Amino acid sequence: MRWELGRRSSNVEDRRGSGVSGPVVGGGIGAVFLAVIVALLGGDPSVVFQQGQQQAPSDRSYPESTRTQTSGASDRMAEFVSVVLADTEDTWNSLFRQMGANYVEPKLVIYSNAVESACGYARSAVGPFYCPRDQKVYIDLSFYRDLKYKYNAPGDFAQAYVIAHEVGHHVQNLMGISGKVQTLQRQVDAREANQLSVRLELQADCFAGVWANHANRSRQVLEAGDVEEALNAASSIGDDRLQSQAKGYVVPDSFTHGSSAQRARWFKQGIQTGDPAQCNTFAAANL
Repeated sequence: MRWELGRRSSNVEDRRGSGVSGPVVGGGIGAVFLAVIVALLGGDPSVVFQQGQQQAPSDRSYPESTRTQTSGASDRMAEFVSVVLADTEDTWNSLFRQMGANYVEPKLVIYSNAVESACGYARSAVGPFYCPRDQKVYIDLSFYRDLKYKYNAPGDFAQAYVIAHEVGHHVQNLMGISGKVQTLQRQVDAREANQLSVRLELQADCFAGVWANHANRSRQVLEAGDVEEALNAASSIGDDRLQSQAKGYVVPDSFTHGSSAQRARWFKQGIQTGDPAQCNTFAAANL
């Protein structure tokens, strides 16, 4: 991925070394593991993603002096996510203008080990997540090591996909989609609530593909093999693959993010069409 010459976003908060600790909560890609465990024990996996909404917002500030020294590799990765975030800003600002709407840019928080958000506390084990209450994306950069070695999804464009997916949740929040889904989930049983969650996640995958389409058309960011990297990342975090690795079998009714094939398919749908209107997973008969 050609990113080095891209502009850096001004919407990045570096909270590494802030020393925050608290209960494990959150949502996003890493939380799938917690949801799988809950489901296998016979519980409702949706509670994993709801815990964060039960915490009170925080106005804590993180001054520059609280940051720890980071390695050159980590600082380069911080630059990378800043460039990717800036690129999503350019894409979604343009698309929202075309729709006659205003795009409110999200903040991206880089943290280490644990973080406090308006959705509650989260440890890095839950992976990257988006908090609609403060409109911020949170990521511990160590997740990219897991993406490469644990999920077997290496490559800078795979890493960019992670950010674009979480920004996709921000787009859903601005469009009012997330709120409608949460309302519906409170009115149905756990199985149907999980299905709604799957459609929400697959749409975020599709929105990530929309970003990739426009980023490449406008700024030629893609290199050979980049699309395959992102498709591999999407497949690697499918619920079926994660459940199979954890238990040896899958429980489709407990899926909250979609199967490997579904995640790859909807990312491909976004990158091939570049049209957010083609990402309506809620109207799709077959995911």
